[in-house]
Amino acid sequence: MRLTDQFIDKISDTIHKYSMLAGGETVLIGLSGGPDSVCLLHVLHALKSKLSLTLHAVYVDHGLRPGETAGEIEFCEKICNGLSIPFFTKTIDVKNYAAQNGMNKQEAARELRYRAFEETAHETKAQKIALGHTADDQAETLLMRLLRGSGRTGLAGIPPVRRFIIRPLIETERDAIEGFLHAKNIGSMVDSSNLKDAYVRNKIRLSLMPLIKGFNPDIIRTLSKTAAILSEEDKYFELIVTKTLMKLISRKTDNRIELFLAPLEGMDKVILRRVLRRAIDATKSLRGISFIHIEDIVQLIKLGNPGDRIYLPKGIRAIKDYSTLVLTSEPPVQLNDCQLEVPGETILKEAGILIKSYGIESCDPGIVSQNFGLWTTSAIFDADKIAFPLLARPRKDGDFFYPAGFGRRKKLQDFFVDEKVPRDERARTPLIVSGEDILWVVGYRGDERFRVTGDTKNVLRLEVKKVRD
Repeated sequence: MRLTDQFIDKISDTIHKYSMLAGGETVLIGLSGGPDSVCLLHVLHALKSKLSLTLHAVYVDHGLRPGETAGEIEFCEKICNGLSIPFFTKTIDVKNYAAQNGMNKQEAARELRYRAFEETAHETKAQKIALGHTADDQAETLLMRLLRGSGRTGLAGIPPVRRFIIRPLIETERDAIEGFLHAKNIGSMVDSSNLKDAYVRNKIRLSLMPLIKGFNPDIIRTLSKTAAILSEEDKYFELIVTKTLMKLISRKTDNRIELFLAPLEGMDKVILRRVLRRAIDATKSLRGISFIHIEDIVQLIKLGNPGDRIYLPKGIRAIKDYSTLVLTSEPPVQLNDCQLEVPGETILKEAGILIKSYGIESCDPGIVSQNFGLWTTSAIFDADKIAFPLLARPRKDGDFFYPAGFGRRKKLQDFFVDEKVPRDERARTPLIVSGEDILWVVGYRGDERFRVTGDTKNVLRLEVKKVRD
């Protein structure tokens, strides 16, 4: 048997091993013109009759190398024409997409590229998308994620199959691919961006990998095997995580997920990390949080107090509430002005609270002896010193008040800092104001000027309750 036939049989074994193709499918091949994708195209063409495949190929122009793409497209089209494989091109605007979404170019390119693959698969009615990732890519990915601090899931590397995406070359080394192309006298293109050490993957490929091969010449196979083992173990853990997460979700949107806190607090860290990762991956705007951030969230769950929170990249926050853990990328809510019903109930939707006023009542003489310095859910004020109507509003620049029991004027900003009010909560912490004066920083402190004293004849009682926002 010729070496090229053995090479094709090895890839056929990989396809069978991971159930990539059952036969009779339409397959879209991602074709860049590089050695890996060109090899994939020829191998699948060689297996076309055996597996009854219908093949298509697509080149995705990222708009980043205008001087090279025209030649690559021409090269890819020529190969496809020679094999009678329909060829398509897709153009994506990586630079603008990255700028608009606060992403680096590599993240933006990957997201748009896969979107282009899926669009073309839909247009060609392809059931599978075949990509040319190799054992070398697998090894480089494992190292890259190890250096970045990934957990077991990340170290499992590139999956051979993910939904309708298949990677037939995932167990084949790049040297063998180049040997196959040379034996078959098949040319390929060189992507100049792969030769630059500006990207982490390229640095690993060009600098780190040759160094490691000095210790273990078979490092590609070793790392690929390690990734395969971790992947198998990861699948087992994921079954447990799936069952666990189904019972934990309280509420979920594209920008926010709430998980019941009590089960998380008692959960083993091995499972907890995975539950958090799955919850984050299932929430569109939270994706991209790294392993080190997962560890920070674990610490928040295990050691934090209700109301504690941590601030993560891209405006993401993790908040330990009383009964739930909230992971959100929603911008902090800005409270709107609202006139209080006196007596009556006023819902401040943005703050997620209800304020109840009992109206003006005669002062009970025994009330004066109570401590009114630190209020949380209720407050009592000298009604005769209040200018009605009362208004609930958010903070403004220059706000100040006289905190009860403090004895002098204090800037509201300094008060928030001293009371450790989270910065994303400050804009939605209501201030009840009498005219221009702050009567009550709701949930925290009243103003000394409206304090009940021995001379007080009438009082106003306010209570605050948290409502489900």
